[in-house]
Amino acid sequence: MTIPAAYRLRAPMQLHLAAPLASVLLIAMAGGPCRAQSPAPAVDAPSATAASGVAQDAASQQPATTLKPVEITGSAQNETQERRRSTASKIIFGRDEIERFGDGTVGEILKRLPGVTTQGAPGRGGPPRMRGMGGGYTQILIDGEPAPRGFALDDLSPQQIERIEIMRAPTAETGARAIAGTINIITRGGYSKRLNDLHLGLGLENGNTRPSASWSRNETLGNFNYNFTVGVNRFERSSDSVNHVRTENLQTADRIDQVESIQSSNARTGLHANSRLQWRDERGNTLVLMPMLIVAQGHGHSASELTQIGGVAPYSHSVGNSEGSFSTARLGGQWTYRLQEGGNLNFRFGGGKARWSSQNARTNFDVAPALNSFSQIASEQNNSSFNSSAKFTRTLDNEHSLVIGSELDLNRRAETAATLQNGETPLSEFDGNLKAASTRGALYAQDEWSLTPQLAFHVGLRWEGIDTRGSIAEGAPELSNRSSVTTPLLHAVWKLAPDSRDQLRMSLTRSYRSPDLQNMIARPAINSMFTGRGPNEEIHPDRAGNPGLKPELATGLDLAFERYIAGSGLVTANVFYRRISDLMRRRARLESVSWADVPRWVSRMQNVGDADTRGIELEAKMRLSDLLAEAPKVDLRSNASLFASKVRGVPGPDNRLDQQPDGTLNFGADYRLSGWPMSVGANLNWTPGYTTRLSDAQTARIGSKRVADAFVLWHINPSYQLRVSASNFAPRDYLTGGELYSVNPLGQSVRTTTQSVAPSSTNLLIRLEIKL
Repeated sequence: MTIPAAYRLRAPMQLHLAAPLASVLLIAMAGGPCRAQSPAPAVDAPSATAASGVAQDAASQQPATTLKPVEITGSAQNETQERRRSTASKIIFGRDEIERFGDGTVGEILKRLPGVTTQGAPGRGGPPRMRGMGGGYTQILIDGEPAPRGFALDDLSPQQIERIEIMRAPTAETGARAIAGTINIITRGGYSKRLNDLHLGLGLENGNTRPSASWSRNETLGNFNYNFTVGVNRFERSSDSVNHVRTENLQTADRIDQVESIQSSNARTGLHANSRLQWRDERGNTLVLMPMLIVAQGHGHSASELTQIGGVAPYSHSVGNSEGSFSTARLGGQWTYRLQEGGNLNFRFGGGKARWSSQNARTNFDVAPALNSFSQIASEQNNSSFNSSAKFTRTLDNEHSLVIGSELDLNRRAETAATLQNGETPLSEFDGNLKAASTRGALYAQDEWSLTPQLAFHVGLRWEGIDTRGSIAEGAPELSNRSSVTTPLLHAVWKLAPDSRDQLRMSLTRSYRSPDLQNMIARPAINSMFTGRGPNEEIHPDRAGNPGLKPELATGLDLAFERYIAGSGLVTANVFYRRISDLMRRRARLESVSWADVPRWVSRMQNVGDADTRGIELEAKMRLSDLLAEAPKVDLRSNASLFASKVRGVPGPDNRLDQQPDGTLNFGADYRLSGWPMSVGANLNWTPGYTTRLSDAQTARIGSKRVADAFVLWHINPSYQLRVSASNFAPRDYLTGGELYSVNPLGQSVRTTTQSVAPSSTNLLIRLEIKL
């Protein structure tokens, strides 16, 4: 089979990736006068860290000899100023960035942020991956707390988000389960001004509609403030793909070609609601309650046609149907008490329940009706969680800011399932109640201080332990896994001169990735293409858990240069390195299993050895008129990243971390038309194609992704504005595939090559934004 050109990677690609941004960096660092940063609207949402920003412009503060009345007229620092003053590196994106393109999902927002990539087809969002590393390498926080188990970012509406913080290196306070970094999503909280907004939207993709509506309100009544956001949406989505599988016997030259055309559609209706109730007394003590509710229901349908040349096809066509529902309710709280002796005590708690239920049915039809096969899986999962934390913060002499804290998380999962295949129950011994529980505890301390007006440090130490226990069926033996990690952390920032806009950053950290509960204690899942009690193929394995997994540990180094230019502009360059031990990766092996009469291939997560990854991240953000006086006031944003990694237990080439691309590039601009109540903007996101060697016998390929977005915002009047946006407006096919070398039962070498082609579509959105 011919490999598409998109798969053929060449080394010079890395130079082409960095070139556009490098040009912008050189222009910005060479030209343009430095001006004072202009005041920005207040940012009221809380940050994930209690002690950030010790490295202030202390040199500019002169001791006063005479006390005089002073009127304070400044405003809260904007996102760029807060980023500059934070000792531990932190990138902040506020409401303007979140709203700019009118994105319907959080994943669509994140793909434009520095160093962030998303998995899946162009224009479809997907789980975020910092530095190309996902699957537990990227820590997701909601309001500074770990996201509830089973929570998907796309379950959160963008209208519920106040700002997004990206931390490239972990801190003791935010947690060390962040080898790639941390994304902290701050939901909309209490404001100093009244808010009453209504958004009405309608999306269109490939003939399918996506209506949505959200209402946000904020009001202050004396010492009490309340805020809530309610959103409803419905989306319909259809997808087509063509899968080609070629199996070649390298001894006999026999060949089997399969081509399967798949059409699928699904629809989902969801309700999102969150609120923040805050009471503050005269001494500044606060009590906050934060309820959240998410409810969603959906259904799907799929159909496929399979043609095969050579051998006997497993089926001629198939039909599948699915139904599912998800609901979660959660209540969080926070009490902050100001001590008379100085310092604050902060107590946080949260608890919630989540429920999933699903039914999936598939029928594989044969030319001979007697050989038809039917499979159905019905499952229900209930999760309950509770978390609490206590934190003491105090500012000491010499600008020391001390934080000491503890955390406790409890998670419980109960799952029931029933598998039916051709009238039989092959997993009857596992169809009872699966029960699993995990307990996580943590202790930490950190100190942040300015050694000189130009040099600040942030040091921390964190211990964290996780205990997981459970059984995969009623009466089955209990499985357990226990691990603990101690992580020292050091951050420093050095301003090159007391009044300089240039500064250097350094972070030396220890972080880890804990095994997911689903990968340790899980019911077996039979591959739907090979049902019954017969064999399957290595490329289509069953799945099962591995309770013996160990956490991955990583030692990391980050170095960065930052230059802050006119207005809120900046240019930065960051290099990083991570050395990872006990890397986790899926491996398929032949096993004797109870659900088949012959050995079957079963895929389990396993620790496979060590790995390292490194890269460089560039970012530039500025207004064109700040560089060229005669130029229009166009806001420019660009970032580019280059990644490289090596898994030591896998031979090269391309023995990279799973699904880590060679890099990513973003370039965007927006402009408010002079004399017109209208703003326009566009963004280009590009991720090159790449090949990953998963083992000495298997590779996986992912084609390049290019997503172009654009928007027009019409300011009708102070109370109304209309936003029209197009995402992925130059759609391209999404290519994936791979290659596997194996040995058949006769001892002959076999090569299996796969390729999948999935067309992508343009997403159109029109949204009316009303201030009531």
